Amino acid sequence: MASRNNRAIRRVLTKIEASLQAENYYEAHQMYRTLYFRLLGRKMYSDLLELLYNGSSLLLERERHASGTDLGILYVNVLTQSGTEPCQKYFNEITKLFKKMSHLSPDRDVFLQSALRWSIKGTEYKTGHPELHQKIAKVFWKEKNYVMARQHFIYSKDGSGCAAMLVELHQQRGYTNEIDLFIAQAVFQYLCLQNKAAAQEVFNSYTSQHPKIKCGPPYLLPLLNFLFFLLKTIDSGKLAAFTVLCEQYQISLNRDPCYRQYLDKIGQLFFNVPSPRPRNQGLFGTLLQSFFNGLEDEGSDDEQRNTASTSQTVQDLD
Repeated sequence: MASRNNRAIRRVLTKIEASLQAENYYEAHQMYRTLYFRLLGRKMYSDLLELLYNGSSLLLERERHASGTDLGILYVNVLTQSGTEPCQKYFNEITKLFKKMSHLSPDRDVFLQSALRWSIKGTEYKTGHPELHQKIAKVFWKEKNYVMARQHFIYSKDGSGCAAMLVELHQQRGYTNEIDLFIAQAVFQYLCLQNKAAAQEVFNSYTSQHPKIKCGPPYLLPLLNFLFFLLKTIDSGKLAAFTVLCEQYQISLNRDPCYRQYLDKIGQLFFNVPSPRPRNQGLFGTLLQSFFNGLEDEGSDDEQRNTASTSQTVQDLD
């Protein structure tokens, strides 16, 4: 039976190759989908992953983006249904397919989101594996899609790569007076994700690589000094130092209202500051109140995408 099945599969593969050579891409696509259904039912996951990866690559290289992306989505479906553990081999294949897909295709995002959901299997990550985020960030960076590149770098552990991208972004699209703003948000966001190592790395790399930043510390820009001291203060874990630091740099922090929200979260994560109550006195009031309370305490928490296969190919496999 297994031999018969293999012969049937080889016949379909031969037909697929002939269809590709004849540039009959629709027919090739439908036969790939037919093999997908049949092999999936037999749980021939390894063969199916190879088939779909190769098929997606071939169609994408021939600029049949809708068909190629569809097979890419099926490829990720197989990774998910087979319980395949996330690893470099599949991160690399996902990235190669993603790179070939048209950035104009809405299904490209479907493919990516499915891959990110699969990549968290058996891990502590909730938004996708950092290594896959890093690889996707580099694809977006190469495409000059800085918004998406930045988003994926933040969910990676590659602070150095993120810094290099931010330097390029600022030089191409930023104003001179925004040098410190570009790095501040990245540091805050890494910290809010409790990725202190990446926050330190992105700060060190950005300040050392940016040609407009003179050697420091101390830096000529106050916000850079705040970031430098903030990272040191987190290492110390001293709420008093964090509170005083935020007070001293209020003018710089007022440049972006979001900074207060980031620092609220950083205070909660690294200094056990309670969540601010509605209509409270704001960030600094919360920090000060928490600090004073602490002193008083010392005194006394797509699988639905499947469609029917062509009848002729089914007959070949039966």
